[in-house]
Amino acid sequence: MKKLFQKRTYILLIAGVAIFFASFAPTDLFEISKNLDIFSSLYRVLNESYVDETKPGQLMKTAIDAMLESLDPYTNYITENDIEDFMYMTTGEYGGVGALVTDIDGKIVVVDPYEGFSAHRAGIRAGDEIIEVNGQSVKGKKSDDVRPLLKGNAGSPLKLKVIHAGQTTAVDISLMREEIKVSAVPYSTMVNENVGYIKLTSFTENCSVLVKDAFLKLKEKNCKALVLDLRGNPGGLLQEAVNIVNFFVDKGKEVVYTKGKISDWERTYLAVNNPIDTQIPIVVLIDENSASAAEIVAGSLQDFDRAVLVGARSYGKGLVQQTRDLMYNAKLKVTVAKYYIPSGRCVQALDYGHRDEDGRVDKVPDSLITAFKTKGGRIVYDGAGILPDIKTGEHKLSNITLALLNKNLIFNYSTQYVLKHESIPPVKDFQLTGQDYEDFIAFLKDKDYSYKTETELVMEELRKEAENEKYFRNIKVEYDNLGAKINADKKDDLTKHKDEIKQFLEEEIASRYYFQTGRLGQSVKSDPDIKAAVEVLGNDSKLKNVLTTIEKPTKPFNPRKRF
Repeated sequence: MKKLFQKRTYILLIAGVAIFFASFAPTDLFEISKNLDIFSSLYRVLNESYVDETKPGQLMKTAIDAMLESLDPYTNYITENDIEDFMYMTTGEYGGVGALVTDIDGKIVVVDPYEGFSAHRAGIRAGDEIIEVNGQSVKGKKSDDVRPLLKGNAGSPLKLKVIHAGQTTAVDISLMREEIKVSAVPYSTMVNENVGYIKLTSFTENCSVLVKDAFLKLKEKNCKALVLDLRGNPGGLLQEAVNIVNFFVDKGKEVVYTKGKISDWERTYLAVNNPIDTQIPIVVLIDENSASAAEIVAGSLQDFDRAVLVGARSYGKGLVQQTRDLMYNAKLKVTVAKYYIPSGRCVQALDYGHRDEDGRVDKVPDSLITAFKTKGGRIVYDGAGILPDIKTGEHKLSNITLALLNKNLIFNYSTQYVLKHESIPPVKDFQLTGQDYEDFIAFLKDKDYSYKTETELVMEELRKEAENEKYFRNIKVEYDNLGAKINADKKDDLTKHKDEIKQFLEEEIASRYYFQTGRLGQSVKSDPDIKAAVEVLGNDSKLKNVLTTIEKPTKPFNPRKRF
């Protein structure tokens, strides 16, 4: 029976592959047909003859994934089992209880319950430990194994056994899964009496409506300048990006155009609606994780000289994907085109069409990067992401802060803090006292947060090389003295990096009382990029200077011109 089932699986899978390729076949059908025949015969013989039992579906997925991996990381095979995760990426919705969990000290711990959803309403809070899901123990499991158990169809029941933070006895909690909608605009506010701020985390369905609503509410509060934060935004739906640009540029403007192998993907996307405000000064924040649709918004507003970009160079994803339906509820997300923003540039940073002999992909070489002009004649470049108008530099965390975060010590201290403090002031007024920080240092007394600095790592390499070359004996005293000085200096790191550590503590603690709004509200108060943005928006001459200064290009011009 099992063999019969496997044979039927082979036939169906091969048929599906054949139909799929036939629908996209180029003129040379013989080459495709020949390779399909080879693959199908190899697949059949392998499953029939291999010494151990094989899993046909798993083998096929491995083959497909390997094939797609040779193209680019954005062309993906999505199985029926993965559809829910795929839908979450495009809609921001999933069926579940509204709580993020992770592994902490071998336990499954709730780290971020979403305000107002079923987990929160059932009394589950950050720091609570989950020990059973529907009667099934999660002891020894990883959070990746537990998350699917928590998800499910909206309206389906779920039973959890939970140990609340600060307690030792488990309690049973019954709740219903529901449709969880994670807002693409988790936070907006007035950072001062004139400047509004909007955080956009992804380009999911209708995110432009959320941005519009947030912007209009800020305008009601006398917003005279805007900071649009696209840092860490991985992108999403192209049309949503076009809609957002349209809020700030005149109707009829070309926002982006796409060009692919087939003429169907030569499309121009225009601003088709009346704008909200074409005059308000704007700063767009970007970083190395701002990609795709985020780069369309940032790049288009830069090309129109409509916004000043502040932060770090963006990711550089100038590729467009389309999702195609396959058999058995599977899908293929396939790269079909490149996009070009108004100046005519494409920001794609990696050339997946050309790999070296080891299969590695390199960045677009400097020799191929060319200059383009914004509407006002400023020089911008293609091929390497989007360069901000004002670079704030990389905000690299100290080693000790990274160690405290990675070992969940800031999280664990915050859990204890909440148990001792029933409430805290509103976010705008909240800050830890000097005594609170001393309490945190005392909390760390018996905790392991050891870490190695870059200097120590270099010294280890030096020792290895010196020992190999028989020099170490002669430098051992100096080496040991230097190591002792570094260790002594590291003891002061909790004081030296107090402001940075304190910021993370305040954000985590604020999230326990005010959830995601609290975390983001606390971060806005001390964010250096936001401070730089507000400074620019508060200086009319500097703003005008950035948007009108024309520098001499360092690369040749590309003949493409969109204005």
